[in-house]
Amino acid sequence: MNSQEAKRILEKVSNLVDIVEVGTPLLMKEGVKAVTEIKNAYPQLEVLADLKIIDAGDIEARIGFEAGADIVTVLGVAHDVTIRRAVNQAHILSKKVMIDLIAVGDIQTRIDQIDAIAPDYCCVHTAFDLQAHGIHPLREIQLVQSALRRAQMAVAGGINPESLPDIIVYRPAVVIVGGFITNHLEPRQAALEIRELLGLKKGNQ
Repeated sequence: MNSQEAKRILEKVSNLVDIVEVGTPLLMKEGVKAVTEIKNAYPQLEVLADLKIIDAGDIEARIGFEAGADIVTVLGVAHDVTIRRAVNQAHILSKKVMIDLIAVGDIQTRIDQIDAIAPDYCCVHTAFDLQAHGIHPLREIQLVQSALRRAQMAVAGGINPESLPDIIVYRPAVVIVGGFITNHLEPRQAALEIRELLGLKKGNQ
């Protein structure tokens, strides 16, 4: 989608969400101006720029933050120094970093290394290309939840009302729901359904 379509969906669900993710495809299509546009339209919401940083951690994180992002993502397969530079830049600007664990092989070993750097979140992310094969992240969620000491856990990738009950048992700090809401014929109803499963108030209906 484009930023105009994103804002049309946000008009329907903005009071039902806490964070708006500007996804990687939208960033590739429109650049970080999409972050600025959405942050300006909804300043009350946190904006997550899914930059998937893998090098030049401080430079690329700053680009996202200066565009209006409150949170940027860094890949867990990046070098420790890249993660550390992004985290340091976030601290300077009073922003946040989410580490995306997509494609990380040895989760148990890597999560200990990442957690020591103290990002704000570590995200268990089931890749889009794997979702069609029925890959479920529960094992990784269990490992990450038990290993984290400093960062909080986020979960993303194909989350819907069928998969969410098994996930929320592990009490993630952030649940990222994309396609179920954006592809739904009634995005507001979809968001309300997710909120009900999370045990949250329904907001202004």
